[in-house]
Order: sequence, then C-alpha cells, then structure tokens
Amino acid sequence: MPNTSSASKRLRQNEKRRLLNRATRSNMRSTIRRVREAVENNDLETAKNEFKVAQKKLDRAAANNLIHKNAAARTKSRLNNLIKNAAQTA
Repeated sequence: MPNTSSASKRLRQNEKRRLLNRATRSNMRSTIRRVREAVENNDLETAKNEFKVAQKKLDRAAANNLIHKNAAARTKSRLNNLIKNAAQTA
C-alpha cells in the first residue's frame, strides 16, 4: 500500500492508464486479426477497408508509445503486402 497521498494518486493513475492501454492494444490486435481473416477468406474489399482502420489504430498506438513506431510501420507493411499478394493471386 502507498504511504503518501501522492503515491496513492500515482497508483490510481497507473491503474487507469493500464486499463486504457490494455483496451487499446486489444482493439488494435482485433483489427489486425480482422484484416488477416478477410484476406484468408479472399474478401479483398473488406480487407482493404479493415486495413485503413488498422493503419489508424497502429499509428495512434505508436503516437501514444503503446507500441514502437517501427513496430507499427512493420505491421502496416506486412498487412499491405498480404493484401497485395492476395490481390495478385485472385
């Protein structure tokens, strides 16, 4: 337990931030999963739409230091290549 009032406040803030970060990260991962599932089901239109949403969420997570900016760029690149390759084979 915190000994000072400032430590108590930090504990409350950290808990709020942890829950927000957890929700944001989960939401981001779900969007990435939806892109991959759409590509697997050969639904390129849905994949492209979900990719736009995923890009925004990845950029937002990187801006808030939830993930590293290079990790966001790498994930976007891989998803984009996945969609491009699926479009070429279709």
